[in-house]
Amino acid sequence: MKLSLALLLFIVVSIGWFLYFPSNQNQVNKSNNIYVATDGNDENPGTKTKPFRSLAKAAAEATPGTTVLIREGTYKEVLIVQHSGSEAEPIHFRPYKAEQVILSGQNIANEAGDTALITIEDKNHVTVSGLTIQDLTTILNDETVMGIYVTGNSNDVVLNNNHIQRVETHADEGNAHGIAVYGTGAIRDITISNNTVEDLKLGTSESIVLNGNVEDFQVEGNLVRRNNNIGIDVIGYEGVATDQSVDYARNGLIKDNVVYQISSYSNPAYGEEYVAAGIYVDGGTDIVIDNNRVYENDIGIEATSEHAAKFAENIEITNNTIYNNYYTGIAIGGYDEERGGTKNSSISHNIIYRNDTKELGGGQLLIQHDVRDNIIEKNILTAGPTRIFVANYFQTVMNNKWSRNVFHYEPEKEGIWTWKDNDYTSFQAFQKVTNNDEKSKYINVVFRDEKAFDFELVKDSPTYDIVK
Repeated sequence: MKLSLALLLFIVVSIGWFLYFPSNQNQVNKSNNIYVATDGNDENPGTKTKPFRSLAKAAAEATPGTTVLIREGTYKEVLIVQHSGSEAEPIHFRPYKAEQVILSGQNIANEAGDTALITIEDKNHVTVSGLTIQDLTTILNDETVMGIYVTGNSNDVVLNNNHIQRVETHADEGNAHGIAVYGTGAIRDITISNNTVEDLKLGTSESIVLNGNVEDFQVEGNLVRRNNNIGIDVIGYEGVATDQSVDYARNGLIKDNVVYQISSYSNPAYGEEYVAAGIYVDGGTDIVIDNNRVYENDIGIEATSEHAAKFAENIEITNNTIYNNYYTGIAIGGYDEERGGTKNSSISHNIIYRNDTKELGGGQLLIQHDVRDNIIEKNILTAGPTRIFVANYFQTVMNNKWSRNVFHYEPEKEGIWTWKDNDYTSFQAFQKVTNNDEKSKYINVVFRDEKAFDFELVKDSPTYDIVK
């Protein structure tokens, strides 16, 4: 029987196709998705039905445009991102659908240096979302443990909707972070959003930190709680960046976060001191801190520099609700005369309510060393148990403008304003010694429901038109 020319050509092409693209389980996955599962095998192609076993294998195979989909389970390994994505085709690591994926540091041995469950170093256009990152500890003073670590030269990194817990240093002078962004090179366009960062033992370090040459960042919608040092920190002048002229985090937004129960008390690095801020700018520049809810921390929000002759500069602290913090509501300026200060910044439209609950003398607003050329306006301050509204124990306060603030008058509860280490129990006397704040008022404030911490002003309150 003769074969037709068309049939013969079909057979030849089919044999050639089969030889060039053999069908076996080691064939490379050609889709934009790579799958990982605890029952997978790194000899597999990384498909949904034949997934990889390890995050390391998935990271090695992930190229621009790849989504690494991680199936439910606990992965006792680190994830080191191996490749960059592109602006049009980023690389994404996330769980498959809504499955729970845990990265555990339980089996990771202590070793000097930096240890992180997820590391993104010198990589661009990478997103990590939806993962639970937990149980990484150290007993070494010279090891820093971290949930997520971004460093080097990195651009367009998104950390979204992750849950970071139980990252701990057990060394007396140790360090740990939940999320750490260290701009040793140039780091740009960082988004840290909708993460939960909780139950950390941090030593002298921070829950979420951006340090060094970091520019254009957003820290939004995160829940940060029950950690034994600073909640959200933006830092400069610590020698992190290779280029010292840009060794400070800048041009950032810290917005819509909830930060509570951040305290250094009983942290071995601090003993019985209440010095941890919920949100802290330490030498950062051009940063907006907007609409955060900050409560039951040592310090609500703080902006200064710990380095002499350096400043937190152009910081806008606005629309925040700050209440029941242990030492003070908002602090600006260096904590002693060996530190730097705060300048060209603003504190406006904040509700600062019954802070200084441990009666440490910080009041609602703590004005410290080297505070100059700032604006403090349209805030509502309700005194705590010490009755201190403003606490200023330093002489180095210059050219600050106060305007249209409301100090909450409560019958039979005398207010105190401490200015340049002198106490005044008359608001008029405070206005006189500061030669400022003539448009501010010491009057009653009506909130919608103080017991439920609903601090929205009632519109017919006499304070409403003053601060709006």
